[in-house]
Amino acid sequence: MVRRTRRRPEHRMIRAGPTGVPGPATVPAMSASDSRPVGLAALLPYLRAHRRALAVVGALSLAGAAASLGQPLLTRSVLDAVTVGRPVAALVTALVGLVVAAAAIGGFRDYLLQRAAEGVVLGTRRRLAGHLLRLPIAEYDRRRTGDLLSRVGSDTTLLRAVVTSGLFEVVTGAVMVVGAAAAMLLLDPVLFGITLLGVALGAGFAIGVARRVRGLARRAQEQVGEMTSAVERAISAARTIRAARAERREAETVGVSASRAYEAGLRVARVQAVVGPVSALTVQGAFLLVLAVGGARVAAGAITVGDLVAFIMFLFFLVLPLGQAVHAYTQLQAGLGALQRIEEILAVPAEADDPAPGRAGAPVAGPSVGAAAGGTATRPVAIEFDRVGFGYPGGPPVLHEVTFTVAAGTRTALVGPSGAGKSTLLALVERFYEVTSGSLRLDGVDVRDLPRDVLRARLGYVEQEAPVLAGTLRENLLIGAPDTTQERLRGVLDEVNLGHLARRTPEGLDVQVGEGGVLLSGGERQRLAIARALLAGPPVLLLDEPTSNLDARNEAALRRAIDAVAVRRTLLIVAHRLATVVDADQIVVVDGGRVVATGTHDELTVVSPLYRELATHQLLVA
Repeated sequence: MVRRTRRRPEHRMIRAGPTGVPGPATVPAMSASDSRPVGLAALLPYLRAHRRALAVVGALSLAGAAASLGQPLLTRSVLDAVTVGRPVAALVTALVGLVVAAAAIGGFRDYLLQRAAEGVVLGTRRRLAGHLLRLPIAEYDRRRTGDLLSRVGSDTTLLRAVVTSGLFEVVTGAVMVVGAAAAMLLLDPVLFGITLLGVALGAGFAIGVARRVRGLARRAQEQVGEMTSAVERAISAARTIRAARAERREAETVGVSASRAYEAGLRVARVQAVVGPVSALTVQGAFLLVLAVGGARVAAGAITVGDLVAFIMFLFFLVLPLGQAVHAYTQLQAGLGALQRIEEILAVPAEADDPAPGRAGAPVAGPSVGAAAGGTATRPVAIEFDRVGFGYPGGPPVLHEVTFTVAAGTRTALVGPSGAGKSTLLALVERFYEVTSGSLRLDGVDVRDLPRDVLRARLGYVEQEAPVLAGTLRENLLIGAPDTTQERLRGVLDEVNLGHLARRTPEGLDVQVGEGGVLLSGGERQRLAIARALLAGPPVLLLDEPTSNLDARNEAALRRAIDAVAVRRTLLIVAHRLATVVDADQIVVVDGGRVVATGTHDELTVVSPLYRELATHQLLVA
C-alpha cells in the first residue's frame, strides 16, 4: 500500500486557483492597519450569555470589598479600646469574622469568575470555528491556515485573562480604591493629600506605559500566527520534507518564525515589566511618607495611634488594588488586541445559504433533491453553461463565454491541458465562486437563484485532491449521509472496490484512516471520496480527476461503479486520462478558459487538433 501526503499549496505567496491559474495573493495575516482597534463595548456580546454569573460575581466583589474595608475600622476600634482599657473580645471576634468572610467571599467569587471566563472562551471558540467553516472559499485561498488556527487557539485563550485578570480586577480594584480613599479622607485629610499626590504620580506613569501594550500584544499574536502557520506547513508535508532531506531548512524556517514571536513577546514583557516596579515604588514611597508624617501627627496629638494604624491599612487597601488594577489594565489591553483579531474574522461575511445578493426574490423551483442515504437518486437534471465568464477578484478573467449543455442523465467529460479552467467549472456549479458573467443553470434555474444548501443537496462533488478527514472509515463515509445503515456503508465500499478496508482488521468500519487519510494509499483516498458522494444519492455527480491515483485494476473497478450509477444521474467529469472518458456521451475540450471543441471521442479525433494531440500522447489514436 502506498502511503504519501501532499504538500498544500496554500503557503505560497501566489496560490493557484482550481484551474491552476494563479489566484489571489495569499495574505499571511491582517496587519494592525486593516481594522480599527476595538474597545470594551466589543467585549459585551461575549459576556452577555454569562451576565447572571457575572452579576453574582459583581455582588460578591462588592461584599468582599466591604468586608475588607471594614477591617481597618475594627482594628482602630480594638486599639482605641485597648488604650482606654475597655473589653475587646467582641471587637476581636468581629474582626476575625470579617477576615474569614472576606477570604470565603473572595474564593467563591474567583471560582465563579474563572467558570464564566472559561464559558466565554468556549462560546467564542464555538462561534469562531463555526464561522470559519462557513467562510467563502476565496477566503481560504487568501489566508494562511496556521494564522486561522492561532485565532481559534491562542487569541481566544487571551479572552480568559480579559475577564479574570483584566475586567473584574479593574472593577474590583476601583471599588476598593474609592472606598479606601473615602475612609482615608475622613480619617485625616492631610495624610490623604500626601498619599494622593504620590499615588497619582505613580499610577499616571504606569497607565501611560500600559497603553502601549495593546498594539504590541496584537503584533505578538500576529507573530504567533505566523509561527503556527510555519509549523502547520512543515507538519503537513513531513514526508516530502523527510524525503528531500530538508528537515534542517524547515526547522530553521520554523525557528525564524519562533524567534520573531519571541522578540514580539519580549517587547510586550518589557513594557509590562515596568508596571510592577512602578507599583512597588508607589506602595513603598507612599507608606514611608505616611509613616513619617503620620508619626509626627500622632506625637502632636492631631490623630490617635488607632487612626494612624487604620490609615496605613487603608493605604494598602488603596495602593495594592490600584497596582493590581494597573496590571489588570495591561492584561485588558493585551486581550483587546486578541479580541480585535477575532473580530476581524467574524466581520468577514460568511457564505450565505440564501440566493446570491440581489436575487432574493428569485424562484427556488427546480430539480428535486436526490435521496439522502438510499444510494439512489431522483430524476437526473440538466446543467447549462450559457456564456459563462469568471475571474478572481482583482485578477484577469480565467473563463471566457463558456457555453455547453450537459443533458439530463448523460455523461459529459471536460478535457484539456492543465490550467485550462476545467476544475473551475465544477467549482462554479457548486457555487464555491460566483460566475462573473453569463448564466449557469440546473434544469433552467440559475444556480444563483438557489440557496446553497438546496443546490449542494443535489450535487455530489469529488475533489481532485480527494481529502480524507482524520478519524475512522465510518466517520468519513457518514459526513454527507449521517443516517446511512451499516449494510449500505459496506455496499458502497464494495462498489468502489474498497470493501477490504472494512474486512482486514477487527475494527471493521471503525478502523482509523490517519491524519488526512495518511494510512490509505492515494487511490484508496480517492475511491473513499467517491463512496462518500455516492452515499448521498444526488442526481448530479461532479468528479474532478476521479481515476488520477488509481492503478489499472482499480481504475477498471471504479469505471464499472461509475457506469452503474451513471444511468440514474447526470455526470460531469474532469479527466486528464482520456481512456476513462472515451465512452462519454459528450466530451468538451477546454483550453485557455474557452470551449474549443465539443463532441464524442471519434468526432473530436477528427475535428479537434488539441484533442487529437492529447489522445495521441496517451496512445488512444495512432
